[in-house]
Amino acid sequence: MRITSALVDPALLDLPWSTPLEQWPAEHLVALPQGISRHIVRFVRLGGYVYAVKETGERVAEREYDLLRALERIDFPSVEAVAIVADRQSDDGEPLDPVLITRHLQFSLPYRALFSRTLRPETMNRLLDALAVLLVRMHLTGFFWGDCSLSNTLFRRDAGAFAAYLVDAETGALHPSLSNGQRGEDLEIARVNIFGEALDLQAAGLLHESIDPEVVCEEVVRRYEQLWHEITYEQQVERAARHDIERRIRRLNELGFDVAEVAMSTVDNGRYLVRPKVVDVGYHTRRLLRLTGLDAEENQARRLLNDLDAYRVESDLTDEQQAAHRWLTEVFEPVVRAVPAHLRRKLEPQELFAQIIEHKWLLSEQAGRDVGMRRAVQSYLADVLVHRPDEQAVLGVEVPTA
Repeated sequence: MRITSALVDPALLDLPWSTPLEQWPAEHLVALPQGISRHIVRFVRLGGYVYAVKETGERVAEREYDLLRALERIDFPSVEAVAIVADRQSDDGEPLDPVLITRHLQFSLPYRALFSRTLRPETMNRLLDALAVLLVRMHLTGFFWGDCSLSNTLFRRDAGAFAAYLVDAETGALHPSLSNGQRGEDLEIARVNIFGEALDLQAAGLLHESIDPEVVCEEVVRRYEQLWHEITYEQQVERAARHDIERRIRRLNELGFDVAEVAMSTVDNGRYLVRPKVVDVGYHTRRLLRLTGLDAEENQARRLLNDLDAYRVESDLTDEQQAAHRWLTEVFEPVVRAVPAHLRRKLEPQELFAQIIEHKWLLSEQAGRDVGMRRAVQSYLADVLVHRPDEQAVLGVEVPTA
């Protein structure tokens, strides 16, 4: 047996590598829902983490491992590659397929758990938006997926929206940039795969009757094309209307994208031709991390930053770093500590705080005045959080502790 690993964890040696993955005993496994896969996949707990173990070919495993590691280095939203286990043999000396090990994404939701009869159309729209953003971000970084599908994606809650993460990269390729033909091929693959998956859900009675499989796959492509145009189109502005350039940059920031530089040239009619160079998504995420050290999804970060900025104004603090430190210690951390231990697996802290902010606004609207954070926290814990399923694993399936 040969292990190539990104981390040193002796517990890897204790797993039953001489047994085919399909026959692994239950004491090694964690029961988590999973999407459809062409490979055998099992979840195991090692130390304080849960890992996904997938049987595949050695070359495929090595290629996917290298790609996931490369995506991790550029901070792309994907699962984290942990190890490859090759040269496996059964107790009888028969060769066994290599496995790829990735770290399970906590608080993530597979699409089959989200597409059900209880799924509201507006929830579906947020999922499609998340997948479109993932594809745009992918193509901006020069990554060709080659197998975009709902099955190869995990979703995490993001302050009323969802953030999408790539799970399977075995068909992918990382290039300096992608041509329109490569992007078009990826979109067509996405269209076909998502249509088939939606039909499968419909046949199984898991798709709400108001959701049309054809509309689902077309909507992903439409939303992608709309977002791609907003990010990349060349804009003509009047010489005297230079604020239009700033307005567009701000609009891209609101969408969550950073602008590295702006290319400008003059045209015959006395106007500027402007094209911003968008480098990555995560504008608010990076600002929150820089100010507070909190790592959040983009919409979560936007909501937390809004609360931080309001706190700064109310406290009459001119120094942004000082305001961020005081907000973290006087507002965010006390709210998180107020959650009883038995409820902390319901939501991750950043999502919890974002939802409490929303709950506080609703209570204040009903009361016609600001009800304050303490009352909002007490109300949310008693009336909302206690009724939610645990999501630290997936959809309330508890991960046993060691």
